[in-house]
Amino acid sequence: MDSCLFCRIVAGEIPATTVYEDDDLLVFRDINPQAPMHVLVIPKVHIATVNDLTPAHEALVGAMVRCAAQVAKDHGFDGSGYRTVFNCNAAAGQTVFHIHLHVLGGRTLTWPPG
Repeated sequence: MDSCLFCRIVAGEIPATTVYEDDDLLVFRDINPQAPMHVLVIPKVHIATVNDLTPAHEALVGAMVRCAAQVAKDHGFDGSGYRTVFNCNAAAGQTVFHIHLHVLGGRTLTWPPG
């Protein structure tokens, strides 16, 4: 999608601080971090919201979650804890309509979130 911010990052049109990349996923640092480690795990294929996922995406979403766990481990937060969050639609805080998994660690995270 030409107008999607994350698709443009995947295409290399907009710079990002990449943490991990493979054929299907890109992980980069959030530009407005809410914790010492705040990265976004995104699929390289455009899917607007979690509502748009189909059974064909199950392996992709599983890969996103496994990738998030590995990134947290690589940053040393697997033992102390980290949070993963998918926001779906504007009322939940989704501002870029390309699914992305937030991974936050490095500080105490409270519940419920804001």
